[in-house]
Amino acid sequence: MTTVAVEKPAVRRPSRGTLLAGILVVWLVGWAFLHGRDTFPLSASQLTPLHRQLNDFNDAVGASRDTNPLFLYFFDVIRVVVDEFTTFVQALISEPALGYPIPVLGWLGVIAVVAYLCYAVANLRMALLAVAGFVFLGLQGLWLESMDTLALTIAAVLIALLFAIPIGVLAGLSDRAERIVTPVLDFMQAMPTFVYLAPLTLFFLIGPASAVIATLIYAAPPAIRLTAHGIRSVPPEMVEASQSLGASRWQTLTKVLLPVARRTIVLGINQTMMAALSMVTIAALIDAPGLGEVVVQALETQDVGTAFNAGLAIVVLAIVLDRVTTAAGTRAEAARTATPGTLELLRKPILIAGAVLVAVAVWLSRTYVWAALFPGGTGIGATIAKTADAATNWVKANFTDATTWVKDVVSAGLLDPLQGLLAGSPWWLMAAVIVSVAAVIGNLRAAVVSAVCLALLIGSGLWQDGMVTLAMVLIATVMVMILGVVFGVWMGRSARADRVIRPVLDAAQVMPPFVYLVPFLALFEPTRFTAIAAAVVYASTVAIKITADGIRGVSATTVEAATAYGSNTWQIITKVQLPMARRALVLATNQGLIYVLSMVVVGGLVGAGALGFDVVAGFSQGELYGKGLAAGVAIVLLGVMLDRITQAAAQQTEKRS
Repeated sequence: MTTVAVEKPAVRRPSRGTLLAGILVVWLVGWAFLHGRDTFPLSASQLTPLHRQLNDFNDAVGASRDTNPLFLYFFDVIRVVVDEFTTFVQALISEPALGYPIPVLGWLGVIAVVAYLCYAVANLRMALLAVAGFVFLGLQGLWLESMDTLALTIAAVLIALLFAIPIGVLAGLSDRAERIVTPVLDFMQAMPTFVYLAPLTLFFLIGPASAVIATLIYAAPPAIRLTAHGIRSVPPEMVEASQSLGASRWQTLTKVLLPVARRTIVLGINQTMMAALSMVTIAALIDAPGLGEVVVQALETQDVGTAFNAGLAIVVLAIVLDRVTTAAGTRAEAARTATPGTLELLRKPILIAGAVLVAVAVWLSRTYVWAALFPGGTGIGATIAKTADAATNWVKANFTDATTWVKDVVSAGLLDPLQGLLAGSPWWLMAAVIVSVAAVIGNLRAAVVSAVCLALLIGSGLWQDGMVTLAMVLIATVMVMILGVVFGVWMGRSARADRVIRPVLDAAQVMPPFVYLVPFLALFEPTRFTAIAAAVVYASTVAIKITADGIRGVSATTVEAATAYGSNTWQIITKVQLPMARRALVLATNQGLIYVLSMVVVGGLVGAGALGFDVVAGFSQGELYGKGLAAGVAIVLLGVMLDRITQAAAQQTEKRS
């Protein structure tokens, strides 16, 4: 008798879509029966025991600051050194110095030195751009404020690079160092700018020194990452050739690795400058002088014209710094690989002659009032402010109904339902949903990280505010990705569209977050939608760029094959290009989330509420300091959780591809 083996049918695992649908159904059913329970609501002035303990800790630190050795010999030493260096830089270009009511360099001297340095590191075109930009700052009536901002930025960048470049080199040379540094950098970059301020004021007090310390910590990661990347990108055969010729490790580093990686390192310096300028403006909340202070005061009084004028000055300063450092990187690469031409041979005599002219300009700026203090009375700043106010009033008069309709539709149709679902669900149900989603679209590690972040969020006492912030972030991210896909696909498929749109995106990316609040405050008044709208515009630039690069990276052969099979444009986009650019789309979502979270928190200044308001209130009201500090930690937890989930999703997408 023969026995026939019968194969059991393979058990088919449910798809990700099926699992996500099941999670959604369970969530909605649970919310229908349990909403409003175990949500940990907390009013704006209410404190938890943790918040009171943080207040007590803040008071104890303040009381022991003059006697505690940790402050006397560590924190105070750092603060004094940074403060002295910052004061020195301010004395050069913005604050009275050497017993005179003017800085060491008057406006003419500053412009001459800036033009000379721009020509030396870049080219004549960048020197002319810098001169035009700095003259415009003076014509706006914001010369001193702009120089204060520039001084703090320079101080922060120089100190940051003093540590960042060596750490980046070490991470580029050592795998172990890279493994140690990478999680720290991830954490620092996931942390919104606001979060740096509260803990640093606890240890370094309020003032320019704390602003510079916060700025250099925030701005250092790009320089570290790109320096390490540049070192690791040097072709191995070049290193082997150097070693075979008997070069020591130090000679290989200084003669091969650093020169070849110079362009990437300069790019890191560029990104550090942009991050520093962005942070210095926000540091106005802890008494940092400069343009950020003007913007904050204008936002508090809803003076759109003044805020716009100061915001425009920040943009001009950012564009000059960005273009000059970018050109410096390009020139560094060209100088390494190209044969010197006629202009390069004339460069040294031009620099010598330029040094003489700079010396004359500096002498004039130290001798004559007209060259020391920028002439007033041009009225350009007042004209810009009046024009911005007039445009705002015109928009309000003609588009109030439209803007109100948009705000109400998004708020009532999207934000209110999602906020009610997130903030109204019991904490344990909401936590289970988030952890399950992390496991389904990511992996077990993402689920564990999410569970830890959510547990700490509960411990912060700000669960409901965290869920309200999460709702705003998710709504804004959906809008960001809609814009990212629409414009990204357009740019990826059309070289002409890319040429037109990319310069706009480049300009938008150099704008500090504060600048985005100004027009939306005028359009939508201080509401949570104002923060969402500003966050969408702020974050969509990076999402559009990443999506466009992903679409452009799809093989032309694949697109041609789809066309040969009769696919129309819509089918090519939806069936070929977008599926093959899935990893870029997930990365765009990841970066969009992080940018949105940062901007929604800044939106606490214009009525966003939730965690952003808690942080702002913590700065302005001493009794809410502990709550503001806890809100900063809660923001970091949300950022880390969202970052890990989206990164894990990107990895899973790559594996499936």
